[in-house]
Amino acid sequence: MGNRQSLYDMMDVGSMAVIYSGHAPRKTADEPYPFFADRSFVYLTGLQREGLIFTALKSESVVEETLFILPPDAHAERWTGKRVKAAEAEEISGIKNYKYVTDFAGFLKFKVKEAFCDTVCLDFDKYFDNEPASEAYLLAREIQKEYPYVKLCNIHKKIAHIRTIKKPCEIEAMRKAELITRDGILAMMKASKPGMYEYQYKAEFDYALAQHGVLSPMFPSIISAGKNNFCIHYYDYRGQAQDGDMILNDVGAVWDNCGNDVSRGWPCNGKFNDRQRALYECAYNTSNYMFSVLKPGIPMNEVDLMARKFNFEQLKGLGLLEKYEDAGKLIWHGGAHHVGFDTHDVVDMVGRKTEPGMVFCVDIGIYCEEWGIGFRLEDNCLITEDGCENLSVVTPRSIEDIENVMR
Repeated sequence: MGNRQSLYDMMDVGSMAVIYSGHAPRKTADEPYPFFADRSFVYLTGLQREGLIFTALKSESVVEETLFILPPDAHAERWTGKRVKAAEAEEISGIKNYKYVTDFAGFLKFKVKEAFCDTVCLDFDKYFDNEPASEAYLLAREIQKEYPYVKLCNIHKKIAHIRTIKKPCEIEAMRKAELITRDGILAMMKASKPGMYEYQYKAEFDYALAQHGVLSPMFPSIISAGKNNFCIHYYDYRGQAQDGDMILNDVGAVWDNCGNDVSRGWPCNGKFNDRQRALYECAYNTSNYMFSVLKPGIPMNEVDLMARKFNFEQLKGLGLLEKYEDAGKLIWHGGAHHVGFDTHDVVDMVGRKTEPGMVFCVDIGIYCEEWGIGFRLEDNCLITEDGCENLSVVTPRSIEDIENVMR
């Protein structure tokens, strides 16, 4: 309810927000992909059911909230499970007014003609130009055709603005997710050995999460060995770790809709060799430096630059780089993306600096193809009132701690 109120404070009188939970796209034949609810819909309602619609009409004195749910259908429910009922949805969301989705068209017509609704606010969230039009875009076309006098508003930036600062309950959920992620990474570390396949590492991680009731990670796990570490977003899992290979993992659990994004690297045999140790210390020193200086008031676009420059100096000290302009040979990416309801969380940083309540990644990656060593050290940074906190510190990150776990 607090998330919704933050949104209402930014809405104009006479405007109505319409947010869809979404539908699972077709995978093949008559099989859909598993349903994954729109994150902003979940952020505002707490509900993760398919085919729902949430509306909020702001007047001078009140905000009228309505949730449209699927009508009962005994045959459909026999196949796909019970549909959410009004009482259940109210307990989760706090929304008190309910209608069926079949009533939405008539409801919209009444509101724009009789209830002084002059603006409809939709979440126009399109990441790729060629992706199919979502329900928000389809409704916009219908409104332009049937009610040309109604203004359309993109509410995406307003939602992103309030999602940028995490509420205390979200931070607590993220702390729980960090503990679960730690268990998954520890399981991989303890099982690690030469000859192990990447899919076996993944199985260890997935099993550890399932023991906490987490049936799916925050995002598709990136787990690789050896030369596969040089594919930044690697999802094949069929490689085999050879003695002396580094294991790269970029993983995260989710709890109460909030997740994290953590990376650790280690030698599959449990012992860093001299070159692995030297490169890992560069990343480790850079990460520790970042957590020593991050605080409120830093332009967000400078965070990656600070890490890159410090990491460059570390690598220069090893004789691997001479000029900063050549840093891209070993430092392939930044990593200061926000995390929360999405792994690359939807936020609004235009004109803003780091503020208390922001959570973003400090991702230090080093990829030395000449030495056959690639890995990253990624942690989640919570900006506090006077500094920052490493939420991922619960997962072993120093060479000594990693080797002790694997020993």
